[in-house]
Amino acid sequence: MASVTSLLNMGQLSLLANQTAIQTTGNNIANVNTVGYSRQAVRFEEYPALDGFPGQIGNGAYAAEVYRYFNGFVEKSYLDKASQQSRWDAQYAMLQSVESLFNESSTPGINAAMSQFFADWQALSQRPDDKASRDALLSHSDNLVKLLQNAESNLRIMQQQMDQYLQQEVGEANNLIKQIAELNRQIEMHDEPGKNNANTLIDNRNLLVRQLSQKLDVDVIDNGSGKFTVVTKAGHTLVDGVNAFSLAYQGPQSQASLTPGSNFDGEVHFDGSDEYEYTLDVVQSGAVTSGAGAAMFRVSLDGGKTWLKDENGNDRLFAARPEDQKVKVQGLDIYFSGATQDLTAGDRFTVTPKSGVYWITPTTSPLNISPQTMADGTDNPRRITGGTIGGYMIFRDTQVGRYVDRINALSESLIWEVNRLHSQGAGLSHMSVMSGTYGVSDPSIALGSDSSGLAWLDRLESGNFSMYVYDAASGAYLSNASGPLDFDSVTPGIQNFDPAVHSLNDVRDALNNTFGTYITADIVDNKLVVRSNDGYKFGVGGDSSGLLAGLGLNTYFQGSDASTIAVRPDVRSDTNFINAGKINGGSEANAGDNDTATAIAGLATKEVTIATTFERASSQTLSEYYSAIVATVGANLDEEMANLVKFQHAYKAAAKLVTTADQMMQTLLGLKQ
Repeated sequence: MASVTSLLNMGQLSLLANQTAIQTTGNNIANVNTVGYSRQAVRFEEYPALDGFPGQIGNGAYAAEVYRYFNGFVEKSYLDKASQQSRWDAQYAMLQSVESLFNESSTPGINAAMSQFFADWQALSQRPDDKASRDALLSHSDNLVKLLQNAESNLRIMQQQMDQYLQQEVGEANNLIKQIAELNRQIEMHDEPGKNNANTLIDNRNLLVRQLSQKLDVDVIDNGSGKFTVVTKAGHTLVDGVNAFSLAYQGPQSQASLTPGSNFDGEVHFDGSDEYEYTLDVVQSGAVTSGAGAAMFRVSLDGGKTWLKDENGNDRLFAARPEDQKVKVQGLDIYFSGATQDLTAGDRFTVTPKSGVYWITPTTSPLNISPQTMADGTDNPRRITGGTIGGYMIFRDTQVGRYVDRINALSESLIWEVNRLHSQGAGLSHMSVMSGTYGVSDPSIALGSDSSGLAWLDRLESGNFSMYVYDAASGAYLSNASGPLDFDSVTPGIQNFDPAVHSLNDVRDALNNTFGTYITADIVDNKLVVRSNDGYKFGVGGDSSGLLAGLGLNTYFQGSDASTIAVRPDVRSDTNFINAGKINGGSEANAGDNDTATAIAGLATKEVTIATTFERASSQTLSEYYSAIVATVGANLDEEMANLVKFQHAYKAAAKLVTTADQMMQTLLGLKQ
């Protein structure tokens, strides 16, 4: 009777075990198209045997657990490839939009407009007093200006679009992080390894981690059940068991990292925006002051890996100034505040003039983990490097940011080179007023100082320019009232301008002291204005200092980059002030003179020096430089496509690895049977 009962019990266990196996198989079939589902199987174990004669008697088998086909190593590989593929996919899609902005093949663009601009100057050189030629030049100048402005504006719009995308991506990443932590809590409650595996919950968690890996590069540490940690590749914890950390998309800001002995209790401030992060490293102790004894700092745009250099290849040093003497560093005006304004060598400050991704923890200040491209083009491994967040931010800052730099560098060189020639020329009539278009922050500061606020401070040189005075009624040249400026009337001889010494006040005083009987120089809204006195008119001649162009006197363009470039209003209102000629050796400006127009037309083939924040200065024509921008867009797009294809294959390989592992597991199970 006992044997029959044992057989019945054994049969019941077998029925239940195989029923579980059938149900599990049916579940696998039902979920064959379910995203994130891992195929399951039943592990059978022999039921404990009974001691007997002639030996132990078996009691059948039972279903010990339902387990998942899962390989942690394969999953980690998949997460990495998915993250990188998402990054390159995002960058490639966005770069296609950039390529359309610089498409010169189907419609006339900047290159054609520049060619027409210089052709108009050539035409003007052949007919210097022809109004139609002057009108055509103005019209085509407007076209070139609008194209440059539109290129810069459209690139900025793309950056703003990336800000919107990034805000959304960070929000979705935070939602995934919270859901993963919540699943860890549920898994901790329901999972009993080997007995009651929370397979569905674990599948759901893995699916969320895969989705998170498409937002940014992540790694996982799985210690079983809910003891599951998600970190960025750089090591920032996003999920630790049931605890969820968060990311924040925050605006421009600055942070201080002071040495232990520093007494500085203020802050660093900045005006302006830029695609780069600025690391300020104090290398010489001192005060925050407008005068001598100021602390000196150097600047890095890649987290301290490289430092901005001067023309001699040495680290460029800047003085720590208060708000009234802000220091111009690249695209920012930087200054310091505080009650105790003594800085110590080793004090560091980080200025982030753009929105970025920050890691938020309960115990520390927000940490900037935004993607950062180093000077050599590599990624900063201590930051986000993958996913759509990485792709969008690298596109916004490194790729679009550099195209903005290039367009601005092109515009800056165009403005300066044209103005440098035009400012030394003469139009069809002498001037009664000459208004500067470039101002300073403080007219008492040396114009070549980083604190002057002058847009062209680094273009000024020691030298001088000449003025020529004429009788307003007869047009006769007054030889005794003309010549170069004297910047020190006490010292015998003509004392030249020195950008390291002389301020805008000094330029005004030099004009009034040298030509005060005939002209009056004033400073209006921190810009220089020169007016002729009653009965006189004037012109200007050769300028070895760059003062005329630097202050915007007698120039053709105003503005200093692609967003601000424009033809001067007074030139637009009176084409007689388009300088085709110049005052000759006889102190006359003849109507048929074409020296200035010819020189500006020559810029079409003249090599000029052009540099950006991340590129060394190069000598090439303006047209060649723009052509290089267009070529770079195409080459960059090709590179992104190559990277995308590479990671698509890697992504497929990782998926194939998952399939292969599944097949191997089935083979092993078949051997057991």
